[in-house]
Amino acid sequence: MAEHGKKYTAIAEKLDKTKSYQPKDAVELIKKSAPAKFDETVELHLRMGLDPRNATQQIRGVALLPHGLGKKVRVLVFAQGEAERIATTAGADFVGGDDIVKKIEEGWVDFDTAIAVPEMMAKVGKLGKILGRKGLMPNPKSGTVVGMNDLPRVIEDARKGRVEYKLDKTSIIHVAVGKISFEEQKLLENLTAIMEAVVKAKPSGAKGQYVKSAYIATTMGPSVKLDVTSAMNLSAS
Repeated sequence: MAEHGKKYTAIAEKLDKTKSYQPKDAVELIKKSAPAKFDETVELHLRMGLDPRNATQQIRGVALLPHGLGKKVRVLVFAQGEAERIATTAGADFVGGDDIVKKIEEGWVDFDTAIAVPEMMAKVGKLGKILGRKGLMPNPKSGTVVGMNDLPRVIEDARKGRVEYKLDKTSIIHVAVGKISFEEQKLLENLTAIMEAVVKAKPSGAKGQYVKSAYIATTMGPSVKLDVTSAMNLSAS
């Protein structure tokens, strides 16, 4: 295992690893703990009390971050005909059908989110191995397979800071919250939006403790443990 640098170690030593922090305090602490000179991403990691092998305990969804992710989101839409016109007018960065599919098969993946109209999924489906590995595959459950009349709304949501979350094979959810340069209140409000979405998405087959642990961390910094109960009770209202 690679050793951490002196700055990381010095910061980590100041954190109380036995303590679970209130969300507001954790965000304040993480702002002071980022060791890198670049604008690090703030990430949320949730260990869930779910079995990823159980179909009734799957969780996947989206959260709309009120303050976005601090970067320009490049939106691709798989569409043809009238749907292509609507997507282009709505401001999608890349729109197309067979031409886009071919381009991706050749290795191009310079976009951050992909949306498709249902009519295109037969063609998009063969890109599963490429897009699936990168978390870019359009999926009805994540709201990225929509009718053409919904394209303007979904494209706008993607621009604002639409993040997807899903349970991985180790029963953990990893999702970006924002940038370390964000004001504390903005990070807290983004965190609230994610927690609200995850709590509402609790699957019917969930048993026992739904969220077992929660941590926030920056790209290069040490993690801070959140008080699970307080995190789950976060509300924008």
